[in-house]
Amino acid sequence: MPVTAAPDTARISHHGGDFDALRRQDPEIAEVILGEEQRQSDSLQLIAAENFTSPAVLAALGSPLANKYAEGYPGARHHGGCELVDTAERIAVQRATALFGAEHANVQSHSGSSAVLAAYAALLRPGDTVLAMGLPYGGHLTHGSPANFSGRWFDFVGYGVEAETGVIDYDQVRALARQHRPKAVVCGSISYPRHPDYALFREIADEVGAYLIADAAHPMGLIAGGAAPNPVPYADVVCATTHKVLRGPRGGMILCGSELAERIDRAVFPFTQGGAQMHTIAAKAVAFGEAATPAFTTYAHRVVANARALAEELADEGFAVLTGGTDTHLISADPAPLGVDGRIARGRLAAAGLVLDTCALPYGDGRGIRLGTAAVTTQGMGETEMSRIASLFTAAIREEGEEARKIRTDVREMAGRFPPYQR
Repeated sequence: MPVTAAPDTARISHHGGDFDALRRQDPEIAEVILGEEQRQSDSLQLIAAENFTSPAVLAALGSPLANKYAEGYPGARHHGGCELVDTAERIAVQRATALFGAEHANVQSHSGSSAVLAAYAALLRPGDTVLAMGLPYGGHLTHGSPANFSGRWFDFVGYGVEAETGVIDYDQVRALARQHRPKAVVCGSISYPRHPDYALFREIADEVGAYLIADAAHPMGLIAGGAAPNPVPYADVVCATTHKVLRGPRGGMILCGSELAERIDRAVFPFTQGGAQMHTIAAKAVAFGEAATPAFTTYAHRVVANARALAEELADEGFAVLTGGTDTHLISADPAPLGVDGRIARGRLAAAGLVLDTCALPYGDGRGIRLGTAAVTTQGMGETEMSRIASLFTAAIREEGEEARKIRTDVREMAGRFPPYQR
């Protein structure tokens, strides 16, 4: 039984709107939606940043709230007629602060990247020094990539991981902080599968008089379900996404103490964004409500158990699993022992219906693979299925021709036994 909200008999494409009207008016786009529904249903979604929202979240996303312009904040909008959307946003804020134990929440950020941009705008000035995980070790684009606003506007110094263990080199973090005296320290990653030591990061930041920003986009759902440590008591600002393990709509969120609330809010609007997406904010409220339930707590712990089981199985199949395992939903691995690099592996796995990403590998120019267990756990899969997925990985990478087509059939059959949405 999928670990989702209440079962629903309608197809995903029918939630939140009149799909028959769309099919009549724009059959071209309707076919794209139906095709994507089919793709999600007959392959395994192992991208660490993806999940399946509940039908209730989809209904909010497709609601008439999408029509409402609402620049500003509840009670102080720049448009009339905002009384009801004000209520929706207040509910989202109340649920977020209660769920994560924060004094203040801003739920307007359109994405995780825009949440980080707002945090930087609130705390920094162009040219300030920031200490963050280096991109080769799992840092995000917003952690100093020269192609991103962060790398163009701020002076980033990157810390890394220990060569032997793959875990964060905290001695290096402290040494770099003392050397460069950053205005902010960022902890968080897109491919680091272990929990950061938030207390130690706080200690290092305090030692050099820096703000501590936790980029918790990946573990936020685990935090909500009590399956990962909460950075809120330690960080000045916590940036997050509302999708991934949290299983809400694609969007961002910022948590902080009351002393920074006004600065954060003004950094979101009017400094970095215009009108809020009220249908998305309502969908965030729905997701926060779902994440506060015992069922979600069970789900979050199952996600971690599945990830640990899958990491062990992949190691047994010959993959070099980074850090020797995982504490989270996320697994990073090097397929080189199987004779391929990450890009080739991703292509062969995708052909078999096993959808995932590549990632940087520390101390080298190669690419690994990055995957997660959030979506397949939502579908109801357990440790038995993780073992089967690991076997399919190895077969998909090694087999070609008719054997490869058979693996695709096996993946389709497995996915069909765990539909993401009940028909």
